[in-house]
Amino acid sequence: MNSLHANLAQFARAIAQQSALPAQVATHYAHYPQQTGIGVYRNNYRGNLHDALAGAFPVVQQLVGDEFFRMLAARFIEHMPSRSANLHHYGAGLPDFIRDFAPARELIYLADVAALEWAGHTAYFAPDTPAFDFSQLAAIPTEQHARLTFALHPAVRVVHSPYPVLAIWQAHQPGAARDFNIDLASGPSIALVCRPHLDIAIIALDAAEASWLQLTQTGQALGPATAATLELHPHFDLQSTLGKLVQLAALSGFRIAD
Repeated sequence: MNSLHANLAQFARAIAQQSALPAQVATHYAHYPQQTGIGVYRNNYRGNLHDALAGAFPVVQQLVGDEFFRMLAARFIEHMPSRSANLHHYGAGLPDFIRDFAPARELIYLADVAALEWAGHTAYFAPDTPAFDFSQLAAIPTEQHARLTFALHPAVRVVHSPYPVLAIWQAHQPGAARDFNIDLASGPSIALVCRPHLDIAIIALDAAEASWLQLTQTGQALGPATAATLELHPHFDLQSTLGKLVQLAALSGFRIAD
């Protein structure tokens, strides 16, 4: 069994990294040479991974064009072979790869657009949870509200960027006004990624909302998280923030902190 595993691993490396084939692989075939046969496997492997990347990063592909994206994907596939049998897992490293990819150096916003798209991709496939139970929340005495700690839906992601990547992403969505006149110096963006009603939603957060949400994600109770946020952002509106998160199904539950 160990020998079979080693041979299969070597065969996989031969496909993904063009290393030597296992000795057990036949070297002569009746109708075509060995390299033609292994080439079929390699082309299918690369084609499947390219299609997985194109499906996860459609806006990146729009921004750079099909030809550049094919080159980018090919380089990424060479350096980052698939580690999972599930193609939906492939592409996590593309944002960081783009940051160091010399041909994309002038597209200073591209890696953050990729990070936003990957957040949306993983949010779509995140596990589901039961709906937030408002009847249980209503039963909590008012004096205990400050001790509430909220659990976020597994699909929730927050993406920060010094560039207006949310506006760039929105401009490239189906049915958008296609206004590509976006000033890269217009300021940073904070995007909330979530999955209400089984579909992905990506909306803007302000700095106060993002601060409160980050504290909540780390397990801070409602009282301390709100106090810390108000200290940094005196105009923070807790009621509005909670309303937004409830509407987007971003909250999945709560408990009373000790």
